[in-house]
Amino acid sequence: MENNTAPAAQEKVPVSGKFWLSFADCLCGTLNSLLTGGGMTYFFTKFMGMDEGLASIVWILFGIWNAFNDPLFGYISDRTKSKLGRRIPYIRYGSLFYAIIFIITWFKWPFGGSQAALFVQMLVTLFLFDTLYTAIATSLYVMPYTMAVTNKARSGIFIWKIGFSLITLAVPLVVFPMIKPEVGSDPTRFQIIMAAIGVVAFIVIFISTFFYKEKVQDESETQMGIFRSIAECFKNRAFVMFEILSFTVIFIQTILMQGVIYYFDEFSTPMPLAYGALGLGAVGGIILWIKMLRPWGVRKCVTIMCVAFAAAAAAMCVLGGFTPVALVVFLFTGVGFAGGMYLVPIMNGDVIDYDELRTGARREGIYAGVNSLITKPAISLANAAFLMIAKWFGYDTALAAGLQSPMAKQGVLVAWMAIPALLLILSAVGMKFYPLFGAKWDEQKAELAARHT
Repeated sequence: MENNTAPAAQEKVPVSGKFWLSFADCLCGTLNSLLTGGGMTYFFTKFMGMDEGLASIVWILFGIWNAFNDPLFGYISDRTKSKLGRRIPYIRYGSLFYAIIFIITWFKWPFGGSQAALFVQMLVTLFLFDTLYTAIATSLYVMPYTMAVTNKARSGIFIWKIGFSLITLAVPLVVFPMIKPEVGSDPTRFQIIMAAIGVVAFIVIFISTFFYKEKVQDESETQMGIFRSIAECFKNRAFVMFEILSFTVIFIQTILMQGVIYYFDEFSTPMPLAYGALGLGAVGGIILWIKMLRPWGVRKCVTIMCVAFAAAAAAMCVLGGFTPVALVVFLFTGVGFAGGMYLVPIMNGDVIDYDELRTGARREGIYAGVNSLITKPAISLANAAFLMIAKWFGYDTALAAGLQSPMAKQGVLVAWMAIPALLLILSAVGMKFYPLFGAKWDEQKAELAARHT
């Protein structure tokens, strides 16, 4: 339970700032989810005929690139000096190019449709898109930690972000399966819709930057060098425990959004009922975690979420072809998504605050960068793992929907949910070693809030 001093209790963030930050973050994430959450893999392998092995290599190379890209940008953004602050320039001026790369992803480039040409197109597009995503999304991600210090004030921002994140969740899960081009069909309608989504995202992200600003700036005279800065992150034990959970959440979000496309192709569970259960679980989860955060604390809430979600994922691996079981799993998935969207950012804020108490420097950017260093490979691994596991079970990408063998259908379930179940169990165990809880931590948070107020 947070121990609020008078200044902390008075800390507020304007509604307009919460709204526009959350809206921008939502559409930035929507583009990324559409592209990296299974849409790009589906479009290149299923529609354009790219070899699954080559697509897996693209994702692996992409993961290596992220080992350098994200921490470097986090370090640069921490040291950025401008009248707009450290983060807003990247959000405002990167949004146009981010939208353009997203739009051209869904058009075959003019140098042909050979396997080599598709490989180059997918690789180049993914690298450019993610570089811009890193600049914008990292800045949006850390903004709540610069707009407020107390968990109470930050919680208000995250509640708004959760509401908008339903769009981020729904578009890849609901819209993409409805508009995706089938093998041999005309993709024009699909391409027009994706282009429209890209344009809307650019407009919202750009406009949003006029409605929020950074309150918490780095007050130290100098920042650390990049290698020491990265090393200090890993000396923070709370951060190491957080990263186990963060990797798990990103992996699950990616593979769930990819797997659902294949699931509804092969199983008869009604999509409206499944997404209704998912939405009900998300709403119920948001209410549950908001209500229980103060009495239970972050550590206990996260542990309960991981255990329940792991049980549901394991059930889906075995019995996902039965509609009643599938609906229960979709319900618990919604609860898990709500926890990932609400509890994980609050936990991350505590980790960053604790680092300031340890080092005396405010380093949101490098923490976001190192977090991406660890979690971005989860995106690559999720895409590659799903394709490889499904292929081991005999999944044939050349077949139309509903024509896979019984073994291949079972492979879709295993590829979709087995690894998430294992990672969630590992995360639950890791939370036993998470140190930021109890009366001492409440006192330290109140001290930091008073320092920045």
